[in-house]
Amino acid sequence: MMKVTYYGQSCVEFDFDGTKVLLDPFVTYNPLAKDVKLADIKPDYIFLSHGHQDHVADMLAVQQQSGATVAAVVETAAWVRRQGVEEDKVIEYNLGGTLDLPFGKVKMVYAAHTNSTPDGEYGGFPVGYVFFLKGKTIYFAGDTALTMEMKLLERHNIDWAFLPIGGHYTMDAGDAIIAAEFVNCDKVFGIHYDSFPPIKIDKQQVEKQFAEAGISLSLPKIGETINL
Repeated sequence: MMKVTYYGQSCVEFDFDGTKVLLDPFVTYNPLAKDVKLADIKPDYIFLSHGHQDHVADMLAVQQQSGATVAAVVETAAWVRRQGVEEDKVIEYNLGGTLDLPFGKVKMVYAAHTNSTPDGEYGGFPVGYVFFLKGKTIYFAGDTALTMEMKLLERHNIDWAFLPIGGHYTMDAGDAIIAAEFVNCDKVFGIHYDSFPPIKIDKQQVEKQFAEAGISLSLPKIGETINL
């Protein structure tokens, strides 16, 4: 059984047959996630798409309470270490690399965005991830614009694409539909929307856009868990 819980913004927690994998922890400073108890989030792994505050703000608190292993691109991983996370709990790797972990394989892929860490340092490339699991393949795009590099992921037979839809800082819903077509995936989980005024969306309109394109769009409530 594979499940995912949405915690707002781009923060999702996968449950891969009992192994919990958290992406981009940002809960405490998101007013929309005020009912989420950070203390209850105890993943085995944390993956960071990049170092912007709205993707890493709760990394240290979650890591310390869970003992999770944190994976990120090299320069963002260096920031993780500077926060006091122990060396053996940090995995640094880079674009094109693939981790072979107990729950499956995780490939780091291209994202078109910027990246700095909260202390103002260069954070390396922003990235996305492709999770190769038993029976399913999941693409987590991270913060990104629409890019032709997404066409390279078509060969992976992606079952679910987690795509930003809020616009302004990332691609919007219209571009996300094209991205879904590029990666040849008809099931999209929307992320990176509504948390701040510039990325507020009209859900009815966005749902209509996806429906007209023949693509299933999931927009769970914050704190809601769905089966994948």
